[in-house]
Amino acid sequence: MQRHRDPYPEEFRRKLIDLVHAGRTPDELAKEFEPTGQTIRNWIAQADRDAGKRRDGLTNAERDELTRLKRENRQLKIEREILAKAAAWFARETEALPKRDTNS
Repeated sequence: MQRHRDPYPEEFRRKLIDLVHAGRTPDELAKEFEPTGQTIRNWIAQADRDAGKRRDGLTNAERDELTRLKRENRQLKIEREILAKAAAWFARETEALPKRDTNS
């Protein structure tokens, strides 16, 4: 079972990416530093997406925007549900709607 570890600092990631661009391989760096070769390759791919060199995934800005929009959408759904319940309650209280049958 894998343990959770805090994300590597952005500056550390940037330095490893720069080392790969300078000619070192991700597997070579993995032996010297803690992240695996695949992790370093993933960082390089994401940096290339952010720089516009790749189009096979979301940039960090797009991912952040998607996360924000999902959070906002979830909040709006909750608010809509509350308003619908409040409208139904007020309608029953003003007898605009018949009261619910409590025998069911």
